[in-house]
Amino acid sequence: MNAHTPLRPLLLLSLIALLTACASDGQPSTAPAQTATTPQAPATAAPLPAHQRELSGSLLNVPNEAEVELALLAVDPRGKPQALLGNIQLRGTGKPLQFRLPFNPQTFNKHSRVELHGRANQAGRLILRLPPQPIARSETQALGELSLVPAP
Repeated sequence: MNAHTPLRPLLLLSLIALLTACASDGQPSTAPAQTATTPQAPATAAPLPAHQRELSGSLLNVPNEAEVELALLAVDPRGKPQALLGNIQLRGTGKPLQFRLPFNPQTFNKHSRVELHGRANQAGRLILRLPPQPIARSETQALGELSLVPAP
């Protein structure tokens, strides 16, 4: 019996852990289901706050599972980024990818030149880019279909 004594506390601890897992198993299974569906619905239908504006449209040529980032940037006369005014990250579906990029028009008006930039990565490699799109007004705008091109 002396040889089994070191296993007794481990067995007791394992039994307690198993009982704890079984006792709390019912509650977490419903909580993740609710949180998993909650963020998706507001992302597509959330109303825009009164103090914000947005750029919307769709991106063409985005492969399935590609990671896409769109950024609204204030740029200097040489095209170098000065400030980030808004950004979003999306995942490609292989179909035209709809986007809504909210921004604060007050920060927009502080800069003389603003552009929409974009890039798509797949397997950690830059594969596509969105040629800079000049944005002249700090109003909500539908940009239509924008094509991503192969990255150099």
